Amino acid sequence: MVGLASRESAIAVSQRLRVCIRGAVQGVGFRPFVYRLATEMRLKGWVLNSSQGVFIEVEGDTAKLDDFMVRLNREKPPRAYIQGTETSILDSVGFTNFEIKGSDSSGAKSALILPDIAVCPDCIADIFDPTNRRYLYPFTNCTNCGPRLSIVRSLPYDRRNTTMAGFNMCDECESEYHDPSNRRFHAQPNACPKCGPHLELWDNTGKVIATYDCAMVQTAEAIRAGKVVALKGLGGFQLLVDARNDEAVMLLRLRKHREEKPFAVMYPKLEQVKVDCEISDPVERLLVSPEAPIVLLKKKPEAKSKKSGGENSEAVRRFQNESRVAFASVAPSVAPRNPYLGIMLPYSPLHLILMRQLGFPVVATSGNLSDEPICIDEDEALERLNRIADLFLVHDRPIERQVDDSVVRVMSNRTQIVRRARGFAPFPIEMQSAILDSQPEVLAVGGHLKNTVAVNSVDNIFISQHIGDLSTAGAYHAFEKVTDDFKRLYEVSPKVIVHDLHPDYLSTQFAVKSGAETLGVQHHFAHIASCIAENQLEGRVLGISWDGTGYGEDGTIWGSEFLLTDGNSYERLATMRSFRLPGSNTSVKEPRRTALGVLFEVFGKEVFGMSHLAPVRAFDSKSLPILRKMLESGLNSPLTTSAGRLFDAVSSIVGLRQIVDFEGQAAMELEFAADGANTGDAYSFEIKGDERQETRGRKYYKPALVIDWEPIIREILADKLKDVPVSMVSAKFHNSLSEIIVDVAKRTGEERVALSGGCFQNKYLTERTVRRLTEEGFKVYWHQRVPPNDGGISLGQMYVALKRIENLAEHSELLEERNRDRSSQEARSRRSGA
Repeated sequence: MVGLASRESAIAVSQRLRVCIRGAVQGVGFRPFVYRLATEMRLKGWVLNSSQGVFIEVEGDTAKLDDFMVRLNREKPPRAYIQGTETSILDSVGFTNFEIKGSDSSGAKSALILPDIAVCPDCIADIFDPTNRRYLYPFTNCTNCGPRLSIVRSLPYDRRNTTMAGFNMCDECESEYHDPSNRRFHAQPNACPKCGPHLELWDNTGKVIATYDCAMVQTAEAIRAGKVVALKGLGGFQLLVDARNDEAVMLLRLRKHREEKPFAVMYPKLEQVKVDCEISDPVERLLVSPEAPIVLLKKKPEAKSKKSGGENSEAVRRFQNESRVAFASVAPSVAPRNPYLGIMLPYSPLHLILMRQLGFPVVATSGNLSDEPICIDEDEALERLNRIADLFLVHDRPIERQVDDSVVRVMSNRTQIVRRARGFAPFPIEMQSAILDSQPEVLAVGGHLKNTVAVNSVDNIFISQHIGDLSTAGAYHAFEKVTDDFKRLYEVSPKVIVHDLHPDYLSTQFAVKSGAETLGVQHHFAHIASCIAENQLEGRVLGISWDGTGYGEDGTIWGSEFLLTDGNSYERLATMRSFRLPGSNTSVKEPRRTALGVLFEVFGKEVFGMSHLAPVRAFDSKSLPILRKMLESGLNSPLTTSAGRLFDAVSSIVGLRQIVDFEGQAAMELEFAADGANTGDAYSFEIKGDERQETRGRKYYKPALVIDWEPIIREILADKLKDVPVSMVSAKFHNSLSEIIVDVAKRTGEERVALSGGCFQNKYLTERTVRRLTEEGFKVYWHQRVPPNDGGISLGQMYVALKRIENLAEHSELLEERNRDRSSQEARSRRSGA
């Protein structure tokens, strides 16, 4: 409502209502909707896009304007999201009609850019209607679907500000574009086969071998024949291969240098997914949603593979036989030793047409070499991918920025985003707290792994799409490009750049070299702050941040932190007992090294004589003396409290994984092993210290409590000697970690608990921890819209920076007020003395 008088007392006098709408209201058919609504209600005025959102002015009597606002909110387009509405009543100026005005690009950029969204049912109907002029046209779209973030160059979202600016609409498309009754009315990427982008199929030298429909047909034939095809999609290239063909999948792995990391799979239809995977209602809604992400689904265990892929332990072989399942539709090499598949449905017209022709699932993985950004330009792709792909299916619609596929899973019946990109980015996190209305412009540059960046505008924090790990020159170049892109897109000139404390992170070095004022935020504090920001919490919270690596305030590697925080500062209440990582970063790739560090902490040098232990057996006789010297001297063996590394150590100890092919592999396999164990038993642990001890004078990074995991390790070893199944050991280990969290939470007296960090991607750990904390009366908060991994670090950094700026401003205002009071008091004293 607009605060006008009720209908009963309304006076039929024409007034002018001015409305400013902020939110995702551009590129969703909002202006055409307003036009149709105003015309239907016989209201006069105008609507336009601006850099701040949508502005409307309408004239009519009080009752009609009241109805207009009610219907505006109730009947808005399905993809529209209204964040805020400001209204004012002005004198009538006598509009004679209602029109859509040209866009206004002046002012601060606070309008929300809609993410790229999947093709809508109406456009699907057009594509497969032989009588429709867009029959089998792979760039069909309307105001309800199609590319957004991947094509927009600047705000406001108008065709001239997109990569479609170079395509002049034909008469028929032009007519649709200007017809208020047509769903393509002001659809900015509107096109057809006559005037829009078109396909070409290239060989790996760049030679054109087919165009238009023939290109699609030959692409399908190549995939059937076991070829690798690089396809230019919405936000970049994908590598496609027949997911049923084990030989073709292994060829892609060899060429892409990706030995075991699971590949995403695109299925033609939902019904085919249901044959291979378990699907709940929330999962089905995600698969068919406009965001159309990759969803992690559990495979159905109908058939067992003959390949064991086993290691020494019979229990390990049993687990691996159970988890390496063969499926009618997908080769085991798509996701080896993994009970889950990452599955998506066709989300663009191009994918939809190709998958209809194929009729079977394909691997659809990022078009890059491992650890590099995805390609977005066909010439770049030809240069970087010509040793991977046999053919290139390309088109001439430019991609403005790389946008990977998003990855999600369902956890405790809620969606959790694991990788935030297409379909979700750059949708903002809105700040509902008292954070400054006029805060300075800030840039948060994230961490080193799973990097994202963030900027603030008005009361929104805009988080970039997933950039990736900054471990190669190409990845760092992508980071610089996305950072510049975000600053340009929202026209911000950051006065402050927020970064991680780790001095060797390239994102940290970027901030230091920028010349701007910088602010360092501890890694795990940023994790918790991101959870606080997402859940819009105020006041003190117990944050639990568990992950693999984070630079600590004391120079050691943190990773199992219990932080009491209000979002501005924190106290490190508790952490795990530390242990050494022989070889430092090498230990991340070799869980056997981490396991030796843990076992050395328990048994000392005697561990090197325990040849019955899997981590000891995993090394040759020449390596063990070197590792022993490293651990005894501490040389290149930093201390860590990392929960993630503890997962790695246990995975090695039980014989699951000694060397990893990708980050988190050992911990993932330990999680998978726990499936079906069905036990509430846990191992013992000790918590040492006193949370009530005097904290004044104590370094705030010195924990009051230390969690001793040694009893857990000793009992795991005892279970191994008794040949307890790996599944049971894993479940008891996970249960122990949940009980540690509950125990520490009880000691704090804080009702609200926030969970963050990469370890809370673990479904077993998170669901059990949430359940146990809830049973004990705690209010539990975890991530849904922002990843718990390092993809959420930039949001946390931004939140901490804005809170500290707010506190500084409040402190300055308080000082000014005190100074004014003191001056007034002194003046009164002087007058009194006179």
